[in-house]
Amino acid sequence: MRIFIALALTVLTGFTGLVYEVTWQKYLATLLGSHSEATAAVLAIFLGGLSAGYSLFGRATRWLIARARRQGKPPRLLSFYAVIEGTIGLYALAFPMLFSAIQALSLQLPAVQPGTGFLVDVLLSAALIAPPSILMGGTIPILTLVLSESLDTATRVHAWVYGFNTIGAFLGALLAGFFLIPELGLDNVSRSMGFINLFAAFVFLLLDRANFRSPTAGDAANFQDSDGATSSARVPGYAGLIAVAALSGFAMMTIQTILNRVGGLALGASVFTFAMVVAVFVLSIAVGSLVVSFLPRISSRMIVISQWLLVLFVVLLYGLIPNAPYYAHGVRSLFQPTEAAFYSFQFLIFLGLLAALIVPIGLSGALLPLLFHHLRKTVGELGTTAGSLYSWNTAGSLLGALLGGYVLLFFFDLHVVFRVALGALVLCAGILTVLLLRVSPLAALLLVLVPAVAGIWVLPEWDPERLDSGLFRSREATALTYGGADSFFESRKRRVIFHRDGPSTTATVRKGRKDDERPGFSLSTNGKPDGNLIGDYPTMALAALIPALLAEENRRSFVIGYGTGVTAGELAALSDMQEVHVAEISQAVLDAAPYFEVGNQAPLASPKVILHRSDAYRSLLRADGLYDIIVSEPSNPWVSGVEMLFSHEFLQAARDKLTPGGVYAQWFHLYEIDDQAVELVLRTYLSVFDQVSLWFTMQSDLVIMGIQDPERALDVKAMRARFERPDFQAAFERVNIDSLVAAFSHEVVPLGVLNALDLQGPIQTLRHPRLSHLAAQAFFRGKRGKLPELVRPESVRVGRKNSLLHRLVEGETLPPVVLGVAASENCRFDRGGACAAFIARWMHDHPFSERTAIVLSKLRNNPNVRLELRGDFIESLAVFYDGEKKRRRKGSLSLVTTLNKTRRYLKNFNLIVPFDRRALENIWRACDTPACEEARHTVEETVGPLNIYSSP
Repeated sequence: MRIFIALALTVLTGFTGLVYEVTWQKYLATLLGSHSEATAAVLAIFLGGLSAGYSLFGRATRWLIARARRQGKPPRLLSFYAVIEGTIGLYALAFPMLFSAIQALSLQLPAVQPGTGFLVDVLLSAALIAPPSILMGGTIPILTLVLSESLDTATRVHAWVYGFNTIGAFLGALLAGFFLIPELGLDNVSRSMGFINLFAAFVFLLLDRANFRSPTAGDAANFQDSDGATSSARVPGYAGLIAVAALSGFAMMTIQTILNRVGGLALGASVFTFAMVVAVFVLSIAVGSLVVSFLPRISSRMIVISQWLLVLFVVLLYGLIPNAPYYAHGVRSLFQPTEAAFYSFQFLIFLGLLAALIVPIGLSGALLPLLFHHLRKTVGELGTTAGSLYSWNTAGSLLGALLGGYVLLFFFDLHVVFRVALGALVLCAGILTVLLLRVSPLAALLLVLVPAVAGIWVLPEWDPERLDSGLFRSREATALTYGGADSFFESRKRRVIFHRDGPSTTATVRKGRKDDERPGFSLSTNGKPDGNLIGDYPTMALAALIPALLAEENRRSFVIGYGTGVTAGELAALSDMQEVHVAEISQAVLDAAPYFEVGNQAPLASPKVILHRSDAYRSLLRADGLYDIIVSEPSNPWVSGVEMLFSHEFLQAARDKLTPGGVYAQWFHLYEIDDQAVELVLRTYLSVFDQVSLWFTMQSDLVIMGIQDPERALDVKAMRARFERPDFQAAFERVNIDSLVAAFSHEVVPLGVLNALDLQGPIQTLRHPRLSHLAAQAFFRGKRGKLPELVRPESVRVGRKNSLLHRLVEGETLPPVVLGVAASENCRFDRGGACAAFIARWMHDHPFSERTAIVLSKLRNNPNVRLELRGDFIESLAVFYDGEKKRRRKGSLSLVTTLNKTRRYLKNFNLIVPFDRRALENIWRACDTPACEEARHTVEETVGPLNIYSSP
């Protein structure tokens, strides 16, 4: 019974270990950034610490046993292990404070060169997480020795310890990624795991004091000396077997890295995808280890066969990977885009990944227990043997993380790096064949290794048309979804003219149809379209031009994310712009940049543009001087690592880098998002910037403006003078905006409106990240988010006061020509509610205008305007501008009709041309039943009391 208690505790310690790894990586992203170097550094420190711990505690057990033998006492290894677990627990409780101290120290250090600064922060990070990582390496060598009753049971016990500890790690990977971090935050997760480690330490102490069978000094001597065991240095082939352990660690860590990237290409690079891949990988290793514990006998031939089978199944996996997006799309098409279906979809994906990986990864997980079995009698010294095997295996994993997961990807694409890992597995199998089956090395080389390696290098390359297809955005089945991968991809084939797998990003450039001005090149990163020179040009250009209108000066700017280069190009094209600094995390994106020079004002050729291949957070913190404009154009917030750019801390850092009249512009979207995530982003923005406005660039694309100087951002005379400059005229003409009225028509929420709302709720912080989890679930549903309700009287008052269109005409009533331009500008971007509201206001104010009828007719006949502009629909909105119109009698409207009219009022409400609030009150006054009264109270909770007006 007590051995099962000990094994249950190894599940808990494995659980906390993986949770720590995930949590530390998110902590240290604030020091190191979220780029691939930082990820590799954190993983290297963690694995390096484990490797040192395996070796250190393997030797420590031998020393403790020798000392106990001299003293004639039991070695009390369980108490020793309890101290280790207790120290880990105490360290975890103190970790938030330790991290704050290290972070403060990093910020106080004098400015140095970027490379030197990164190295200093890596050393600080190592000082922070290396000690507990080393301590975690004590589990397998100590418990293998403590729980083994004899050499005959040692293999089974060792497999149990390894397997159960890894099962805990599997649970930690899932719960940390899906639940713990978004619900509890990093600090509370660290403390919670610390208490679990302290609990495990307490129980291990009780087991030791309860005379749990721990090896006596005499037992230990038997473990070390029985059957003529010798020192590992004198065991024939020992070095070769250790090399196999290291090579296997390198190969499997490299393959795990590649599978993480493939998972992102097939499912979308969200935190859920990475958690799923890691969890399946870890579970498969655990299963492989536990299977060894049930084997009645283990022969040398079995060990060799298992590794050649591993090679075979990894080759089969290589052939399946290019079609992974197709398989994921087939699974996705089975589920409705609902909240309830999200976890069902994730579970089915988990089963699919498990089916594909459990055999090959399980075979790799069986290797170390099998090698331990082979060495246990030859070498003896159970703790030292286990420690040595796992130390070298983890050192190989460290090498896999650095080389296979980072360095090699600077030079080779994913499929080439996968082949390198496969070659390492072939070498492992070859070494085992020679050492365990006594095959001649020359015969093995000529007859097995050379043909196998040659076969690896003739494997077909992975087709970017398939692997980078971005099918994770296709939620519904098509006619070819279930017709096979070949026919499906043949129907979708688009011309790929560039493909590159970098350390953090897969970048693909496709050539589409061109228009009169520029070619239709599009950029995809990790399978997700991130920019097109035609369809996305307005968004990328206006993200630069609108803040350039609002800022006091336009001399220095900072752009987060190079993408297609349009934003940087538009800023550099401004005559008074002197410097445009661009931080781009992906080398692959920069390699693709020359393809877009034909349509983005050629920023690469501009001496004003300075490129920084770096993480935006780190690059901005280390930047010298202040900026007039900072533009952030990251990927969608559901993409792993992007949420940092939406955090309170990052926005604070950006605000502190602005000049007194500067503007921070953040791209955001309302598609594939939900209301909860939208409000989280806005609350976080409002927690940093005292004055915020929102502008649209496309139908569902927004730019959030953080304003330092509200007076300058409301100075329409200064903006008119700037707009009339030739460089600004040319820039706006590139997005078909020919007047200041048209430019101001893109204002959605005027300055100060959001600040007046007093939105309540949590914000996005680095110590409690929530956004990526909310956004990833919203992405699955694929719905459209909306802004908070802006119909309250205080919002309307501030909006009317600060609306740039109203300030431009110097009046509350917009002239017909202004209404016409604003309607056309909103309609051409298919902004349904705003388009209809401007036309309705136009019809209400000028019902007999011939120009109104002409414009409305043109809009109805314009194929690019998908909005259904029926006359009765527009007229139903125009009524909302007539607050004086009274209902003839109470009770004339049913509750259903009243609610429908209210929904129409709220859906099409526009702050620039707001409906008359009295019209909504008149509607509810005409609904005179107890049910109406109750429903009215519910509506007023959202919009405020209906009898409090703000005149139009």
